Amino acid sequence: MKKTIKLLDLDCAHCAAKIEDAAKKIDGVTDASVNFLAQKMVLEADDSRIDAVVEEVVKLVKKIEPDVTVKM
Repeated sequence: MKKTIKLLDLDCAHCAAKIEDAAKKIDGVTDASVNFLAQKMVLEADDSRIDAVVEEVVKLVKKIEPDVTVKM
């Protein structure tokens, strides 16, 4: 299942790359890509775990870049 997550106030391309790399390591994630210019992440994960994966991604984003607002 694909899920698009908005990352408002993402102002660092390096931070976007760190978020993308870390998200790909989460159990259940099949793919993740962060588009810095569009300020969004496209996340692909197992259908049965999508809610738990999204919750982990939100925590991850706040840890890496606390000023970013995550919107679904």
